[in-house]
Amino acid sequence: MKSLSDATLDHLRAVVDRPDLAGTRYEVVEPIASGGMGTVYRARDRELEREVALKVVRGPAPEGPMAERLRQEARTLARLEHPGLVPVHDVGTLPDGRPYYVMRLVRGLRLDEHLRGAVSQAERLRLFLRICEPVAFAHAQGIVHRDLKPANIMVGPYGEVLVLDWGIAKVLGAASGDQGMGLGTQGFMAPEQASADGALAPVDQRADVYALGAILGEMWRGMETPPARPIAAIRARAMAEAPDARYARVTDLAADVSRFLDGLRVTAYRESPLERVGRLAKRHRTAIGLVAAYLLYADGVTPFRPPLKDSGPT
Repeated sequence: MKSLSDATLDHLRAVVDRPDLAGTRYEVVEPIASGGMGTVYRARDRELEREVALKVVRGPAPEGPMAERLRQEARTLARLEHPGLVPVHDVGTLPDGRPYYVMRLVRGLRLDEHLRGAVSQAERLRLFLRICEPVAFAHAQGIVHRDLKPANIMVGPYGEVLVLDWGIAKVLGAASGDQGMGLGTQGFMAPEQASADGALAPVDQRADVYALGAILGEMWRGMETPPARPIAAIRARAMAEAPDARYARVTDLAADVSRFLDGLRVTAYRESPLERVGRLAKRHRTAIGLVAAYLLYADGVTPFRPPLKDSGPT
């Protein structure tokens, strides 16, 4: 019996997975992304005459952990209304029993693709701060992403930043047998997530702080100069092995990055006296330049003295 090629098998899987949207207002245009849980398709909403993204569980099984994760992802996104998060428009079930949900179609580049362009250090750090915003918002709602990485961050054509793929997000305090061990991506997954028994620490918002620290390191990929020492120290604190040694909140991490951008002292880095002088000189260089220019001018100009009035012979 002749075996099928990998290309043929991939085509057959795509045909099997392609959603049957009969009875819905949507029609599939093309697949645009695929992950461990499901496939995202570009679809057309016939009633509103617009393109949307439709995510559906991969494979023929209508029920199971993957299907429940997709439903949970839709519920999570529905709770999170923020400009940095993709809004959910609709949910439903295919004729074959698989759940799906519809969301805004995101256009742009993944973070790793965006960083291949000519992006300055300051622009990268400001971009990082915009990544922190929706994550901090989610934490305020008691939700931890657990899979933050460049591939799950989209940068739009107008600089907008969107954090995607909340499929393994955890609702803090919710009863669940899923503690997050083993879920995530190597290189961005906190040690407590990789722990087989959760002995290190429970998975909470500090796991996302760890992943953001790893993303901060990725912001320098492709750059000729390494990050400044304060930035390296910020990354090291965010990625500390022990959760208690990390920043307690994403807002604390973002605040340190903002301090660096503003020329202020970074809490994660102990600077030397010489570094402090250099930082202050750089931060106040305009004022220092004006004072220096004035002193040079004053030193080079002879003060004008009016001639003495001749009072005549006495």
